Amino acid sequence: MTLDSKIFVGLKSARKRSVPQSEPTGPRCQWDGCEKNGTHRAPVGRDAEGLYLFFCIEHVKEYNRGYNFATDLSDKDIARYQREAATGRRPTWGTSVNQASETPLPSTVRSGSAKALNARKTAAQRQAQKTDFQTRKLKVLETKAFETLGLSPDATPEEIKSRYKERLKMHHPDANQGDRTSEGELRASIEAHKILKLNGFC
Repeated sequence: MTLDSKIFVGLKSARKRSVPQSEPTGPRCQWDGCEKNGTHRAPVGRDAEGLYLFFCIEHVKEYNRGYNFATDLSDKDIARYQREAATGRRPTWGTSVNQASETPLPSTVRSGSAKALNARKTAAQRQAQKTDFQTRKLKVLETKAFETLGLSPDATPEEIKSRYKERLKMHHPDANQGDRTSEGELRASIEAHKILKLNGFC
C-alpha cells in the first residue's frame, strides 16, 4: 500500500495547531494612568447599587483596601446597623417551654433580667400545667405509671424525678451486687418515667 492510496485521502492530522493566546479584551482599567484591561469589577458605593468600576488585578486590590461602605453614615446609624446585623435583622424572642403562648421580648432587655423573667414565666407555666393535670382525668397508662413509681397523681416534677432516681439505684444490677431478680422492676420504673415525661408530668 502506498501513501497516495484512497484509504489515506480523508485522514487529517489529530494534532491541533497552537493558537497564540491574546490578552483578554474588555474595558480598560479605570485607575488613572493604567493601560491594562479592567477584568475585575468593584462596587461604586452605597447609593449606586448595581453599578461597578472596572480595574486590573493590582488596582482592584488597592481600591478594595480603601473602600468604605459606610462613609456617609453617622455613628448612631453604624451602631444600629451592627446591632441588627448581629441577629440577622430578625426579631428575637426569649426562650421558654411554650413558645406559642410567649410574647416577644424587646431586644433591649438585659440578659440577666431576661433570664429572671423566663424563670418566673416557666414557674407560672408549671403551676398552670399542674392544676391542668389535677383537673383532667388521668389516662390508664398515666395512673399505672404513678402506681409503679409509688406516687400520688398530684406529685410535682421534682418528686417524680427523685423517686425515679431512687428506684434506679435500688433495682440496678450494679447497686444490688448483680442480682437480676429485680430487673423487671427496673424496666417498669424506666417505662413509667418515660410515660410521665412524654405526657408532661416531669
